[in-house]
Amino acid sequence: MLGYWVRKLAEGGFVAALTATSPPRLGSPAGGAKLAGTNPLAIAIPSSDGRAVVADVSMGAVTYGDVLTGAAAEEALVPFGGEQAHKAFALALGLQLLVDSLTGADGYGALLFVARPEGDPVPALRELAGGVRLPGDS
Repeated sequence: MLGYWVRKLAEGGFVAALTATSPPRLGSPAGGAKLAGTNPLAIAIPSSDGRAVVADVSMGAVTYGDVLTGAAAEEALVPFGGEQAHKAFALALGLQLLVDSLTGADGYGALLFVARPEGDPVPALRELAGGVRLPGDS
């Protein structure tokens, strides 16, 4: 749900990226200890057409919220991607270490990046996409 916050910033004309860490819940697809949280990442890009593009993903195949609500079993809490799960695991570790290194936290923290855009790439992307639903479209 980090997308909610970056969308608000994009609606105000800002580019925003937000990530947060959590207790270790994801292990390597090769096995071993749980080393990283599900570490969501949300990115929002404003647009002159008033429809920001908002990507909001968790590095887990399911979210911890899904486990808490009973919508998924805890065993389903693995890096997303099937045979390519090592990519989500690498990103989860990268986000974990990025946040920990900048906040001094040990497992819990958040990092928000906000900037004024220099360009307006979304309208051209929407034209190129030809009506395909983009991340954040309702």
